[in-house]
Amino acid sequence: MKTLSQVGKAQAESSSSAEKGFAVDTTFVLFFLAVEFGQSFRALNLDGIFLALTLAAFVVLPYFLPSGGEKPNFGNWLLGRSLIAGFAILLGVMLRQSLGVVLPEMFRFMPLTLLILTAMLSCYIQFYGLLRLRFVK
Repeated sequence: MKTLSQVGKAQAESSSSAEKGFAVDTTFVLFFLAVEFGQSFRALNLDGIFLALTLAAFVVLPYFLPSGGEKPNFGNWLLGRSLIAGFAILLGVMLRQSLGVVLPEMFRFMPLTLLILTAMLSCYIQFYGLLRLRFVK
């Protein structure tokens, strides 16, 4: 039978290995948000400005979410997230160009549908991370 200290050590090891995937859930939200931005951005209007501000917030702000592990270097993390967003915007533009030609018109709604699903999952993961019980060290 394990003692309390052994259980605490096992949980600390499992949580440290789980923290290596820092902000993976928000990366999926960022990807689908950028695809939606690339698909729907046509001119500098109010919708495009709000979508661009939301995209910029999802590039930067998830770094400051609370986590149990050590955070990566901010510059490298920001560069990686910016590259993901840029690639997804390019995919969104390509999706817009191929609608009605290569893909059926109903694929226009796919990025926003996947964005909503991943955002709901990300919210659940973030709230679970904030509210789960932790042992006092």
